[in-house]
Amino acid sequence: MNILQINASARSNGANSTRLADAIAQRLVARDPQAVLTVRDLAAEPHPVLDEPALGALFTPADQRTPEQAARVALDDALIAQVQGADVIVLGVPMYNFGVPVQLKTWIDAIARAGVTFRYTAEGPEGLLKGKTVYVALARGGLYRDTPADSQVPYLKNVLAFLGMTDVRFVYAEGLALGADSANRAFAQAEAEIEAALA
Repeated sequence: MNILQINASARSNGANSTRLADAIAQRLVARDPQAVLTVRDLAAEPHPVLDEPALGALFTPADQRTPEQAARVALDDALIAQVQGADVIVLGVPMYNFGVPVQLKTWIDAIARAGVTFRYTAEGPEGLLKGKTVYVALARGGLYRDTPADSQVPYLKNVLAFLGMTDVRFVYAEGLALGADSANRAFAQAEAEIEAALA
């Protein structure tokens, strides 16, 4: 089993979302000693945003790209190859200003490529990243689960399904900024949710 862990926090150290993602990945590895775990820290290894030069490179035929364009596309190719080779994906996702971190959005922009990870058909779009299980570890300072203020879960469900990943399991640690007791309860509940998600 190939496990790909994506840490999307802006912090490489001490991130609550990474703590949860680590807990999920460690349990997966403990269950399968032959599992291979690859960790990509988007804070330590920031990926370039999708800007005009990147779009220009992507929409230029491969045999006509400049060396700079080819190098830029190769960065996205590497992320796509990681996802394609993964059986399980673990996403550590903090909430920043009611949304996903820019680091995660940049990663999604890199792996979502028409004709490679999704395609358009006469019946509509088809995701090509099928047969994968995705665990999403959500860390939030406040309480947003199942409320209109939670834009993360609908967005992630939609974009992952668009790419073909429909087995998505969410684990929550909420109320982390509401005092030590609240944080302790949140992590205890998250531990129980991890066990349920892995069952």
